Amino acid sequence: MSKFPRTWLALSITTALCVTNAQAETSVQENSQEDQGSLSQVDLSDSQTELTDNSTAEQNAEPAAELTAIVSAAEDQTFDLTSQCIIPEKSEEEEELPTHVEADSLDGINGKEATYRGNVKVTQGTKRVNADTVTLFQADNTIVAKGNVEMSDGQIKTVSETATTNLDTDVTTLEMANYNLLCQNGRGDAKVIRVEGKLYYELEDGSITSCPEDDNSWRLVSSSIEIDQEAEEATLYHPRFEIQNIPVFYSPWLTVPIGDTRKTGFLYPTVAYGTSDGFELEIPVYWNLAPNYDLETTFKYMSERGVQTDGKFRYLSGWGRGQIDAQFLGDDQKYPEYGDRWGVGYTHYGVFDRNWKVEVDYAKVSDIYYFRDVSSSIGEREDGQLLQQGKVSYRNEHWDTSVLVRDFQLLSDTNDLPYRMVPQLSANYFYPELLPYLDFDMISHVTHFETDDTQNNKPNSATRVHIEPGLKIPLNTTWGHWETEGRLLTTYYNQDLDGVTPSIADGTQYLESSVTRVLPEFRTSGTIYLERGTTLANGYTQTLEPKIQYLYVPDKFQEDIYFYDTTNLQTDYYGLFRSRSYSGVDYIKNANQVSYGATTRFYDAAYRERLNIAFGQIYKFDEESTENPNRGNGNSDNLTWAVEAEFNFNDSIFYNGSIQYGVNSQSVEIADSTLEYRKGPGYIQTNYRYVTKDYIENSVDISSIDSITTDGISQVGLLGGYKFNRNWNFNAQYFYDTTENITLESLARITYTSDCWYVGITYTDQLRSWPGGVGTANPGPEYEENISFNIGIIGFGTNFGTEYGDGGNALGYGRPFYLNN
Repeated sequence: MSKFPRTWLALSITTALCVTNAQAETSVQENSQEDQGSLSQVDLSDSQTELTDNSTAEQNAEPAAELTAIVSAAEDQTFDLTSQCIIPEKSEEEEELPTHVEADSLDGINGKEATYRGNVKVTQGTKRVNADTVTLFQADNTIVAKGNVEMSDGQIKTVSETATTNLDTDVTTLEMANYNLLCQNGRGDAKVIRVEGKLYYELEDGSITSCPEDDNSWRLVSSSIEIDQEAEEATLYHPRFEIQNIPVFYSPWLTVPIGDTRKTGFLYPTVAYGTSDGFELEIPVYWNLAPNYDLETTFKYMSERGVQTDGKFRYLSGWGRGQIDAQFLGDDQKYPEYGDRWGVGYTHYGVFDRNWKVEVDYAKVSDIYYFRDVSSSIGEREDGQLLQQGKVSYRNEHWDTSVLVRDFQLLSDTNDLPYRMVPQLSANYFYPELLPYLDFDMISHVTHFETDDTQNNKPNSATRVHIEPGLKIPLNTTWGHWETEGRLLTTYYNQDLDGVTPSIADGTQYLESSVTRVLPEFRTSGTIYLERGTTLANGYTQTLEPKIQYLYVPDKFQEDIYFYDTTNLQTDYYGLFRSRSYSGVDYIKNANQVSYGATTRFYDAAYRERLNIAFGQIYKFDEESTENPNRGNGNSDNLTWAVEAEFNFNDSIFYNGSIQYGVNSQSVEIADSTLEYRKGPGYIQTNYRYVTKDYIENSVDISSIDSITTDGISQVGLLGGYKFNRNWNFNAQYFYDTTENITLESLARITYTSDCWYVGITYTDQLRSWPGGVGTANPGPEYEENISFNIGIIGFGTNFGTEYGDGGNALGYGRPFYLNN
């Protein structure tokens, strides 16, 4: 009786289980009598299948018909089933790789069936199959693997009771199977898994989740699931969302992203409850409109306020990248006096043709209390204003030119409206090394200002032309540098004074419709860098950087010019060495002064900065000129000390602080201090800030300082956080005003985050308003207290709701000594 063709058996099983796209085509070779009982290796050139044999089996139960058992030709070819993602090749070269089969025994009936038994292992390239038995049924041209069937192809790993492969259709069916996606975050089970091709799977009565093994915190259960790993998405029909096996959501159809590829569809919802806004349900939807632009819309239901819709549109083009944000809360039920609440924002940044740059930052909201009541990241907010500007620039080797349009939306209840630039044309010319040791530059701009303010007795509009040439002599060495600079500031104003009436008690009006101002400016400054090893601390290096500057600007009458985009700059150590005390050019403060100071730094043996202290002083030779009567007087002290310090001890204790002291006033005018201790997973931080009322009054244009503070700013804060383990995290912050003796803000939060879900409880209490005015008892300050509970899921590239931020608080955490770590 002829022997069973073992080569055909091995090739058929391999083709079915490991080469799902190929038909089992091979020639039949029969072993000769000389091959029996000996080790052999058969190399089929048409199939590239290697096979070795060293154990016994029976054919038709006849002892004389022994076949050699099958083992790997090389011992190092044996393997353990891996769970490692392997990206498949685009070509089909893997189908031509040698196949290795291992088994304890082999028996069969020639022309009907053959069975490998005991620890069957098949491998070809990245494909693996393990099973107790593997049987080929030649009549049906099918192969059946039974008992602890494990399959892996570098994309998916399955464990099932039975696996059946039809060689004619190249379809594999797994029964009662568990699966893990190896290149995406997902796993599940199914009664039946049908495999077509390398990356496409159909599941009947199956589930999918991103939770790890033995964690069924949540899952999607569906009557039918189609997983397309090439498209990186799963399509579910009649899915239900279950939490701890309890159904909580149903949809007739759902697509779920299982990778990083952008796909249109619903993203995972988040659920929250708060005493302020009530029950909250947030459902985001992602729209993959094109490869270079997309849209995300979020529907947020709040039982106490209504439905809020958020949209975020992103694009990328040859002109740059941009984003449009929009929020709408129709008929705010909690604050009906504001009606519909909305906010829009548009940002764009682009560089093209190497020299051109376009920047847009525009935002607008429905009311001044929008950011107080609605969680929003729209726009650029600064000093109670919302920026609205667009700028086009052209730059080359020597020129920096631009066209700027700028406006603001005030976020405070005031009728003192700012001026808008419509537009500003700038042309700045730079020519370094015009001559040896001589640099030349010229700053120039033409600006037209307009305002809608008709209640504050100021120009309706104005045009300003400013030209500022400058010469600079820089001298640089490895141990220091010295720089001397001279500039000529020439400015022309055409101010529209229609309707402006005298504002001075004697009826004098300083403002003039046409003003020309010419001012020279001279500045010379130098710094020396010294270094030495310290004797107090071994291995430390200390540097000393003494610095001195002389600044001269003559005193000139400028009360005939209004302030359009000019404000007083805060004085700190680095501000001691600025050439201007005001931003903009509407007021050039006179100066005949010397600034001197020094910075010392300490570096450890690894050249990490551990301590720096900077201290300096301005000495003014002349008295201050009379400032604009409608503006603050700034810092009129002719002798002012400023000190700043930063400290980092062993990367666990951090300090940052500064202080400004007026010698004439004999008082501290500004001070701030932050101390943080950080150890392992936790930290605690204290901070303090102080500003005198006189300094605020002299520095900021405020019509009534008493409406803001009774005795300046004196506030303390305490912040902390601790991560108990990889799941539990706690943080809190508290701010208190010692001048008004009131709490400003407080927050406490504890969160639990697992591999596939999160939950958090947050408490906030914020100062909302003071209707009666600062310092009054009736009515006193109003607070908004809120306790919120958030829960959501994590997985498949999403973690919606896990970024709690600062809970809407205006004050937050800032790490000291950050730039040095």
